[in-house]
Amino acid sequence: MAEDKQQDIAEELEETVSEENEDLAEASETEEESTESAKNPEEEAEDTETAEGEETSDKKEGFFKKKKKDKKDEQIEELNDRLRRQMAEFDNFRKRTEKEKSQMFDMGARTIVEKILPVVDNFERGFTTVDEEDKEDAFVLGMDKVYKQLMTELEAMGVTPIECVGKEFNPDFHNAVMQVESEEYESGIVAQELLKGYMYKDTVVRHSMVAVVS
Repeated sequence: MAEDKQQDIAEELEETVSEENEDLAEASETEEESTESAKNPEEEAEDTETAEGEETSDKKEGFFKKKKKDKKDEQIEELNDRLRRQMAEFDNFRKRTEKEKSQMFDMGARTIVEKILPVVDNFERGFTTVDEEDKEDAFVLGMDKVYKQLMTELEAMGVTPIECVGKEFNPDFHNAVMQVESEEYESGIVAQELLKGYMYKDTVVRHSMVAVVS
């Protein structure tokens, strides 16, 4: 009888222990589930951020990849740049050559004008020696026409006489060879022209030889 009671008590203890173990196991499973459920939002957020970061990096990489030029484009740009530089250099060379040609032409023209001016001087000296009664002579009239034609052609080339009488003396245009007294002009004014001066365009070919009032 005592043995039966002891056996019953042992069986009850085993049942109680097994029930408590089952309760503990259920409690631990519940805690794990709650812990996992608590962690899931953060993990999901982290996963979302990671995914977004990867997408952003992929977009950036794709953006920069689009901007990256290949070797052909670089070669084309280099050739275009070289072409532009050569065209600019050629344009500068053309302008410089045209300027040099113009300067050489003007230099040659001035040289020719300097050689023609003595002929003009001789025409003018000859006309001053003609008497009044001989001015209507055919020869004199012919020489006068040749002189006028010559002056017309020189003027068309850009050759013009320098005005001096009655003007203030200017060393850029006048060459004073003597001083005179004058009641008509003030001091420093050109009173007489001894040799006519000429300009070719904006350059003095020959200075006027003048007498200046002292």
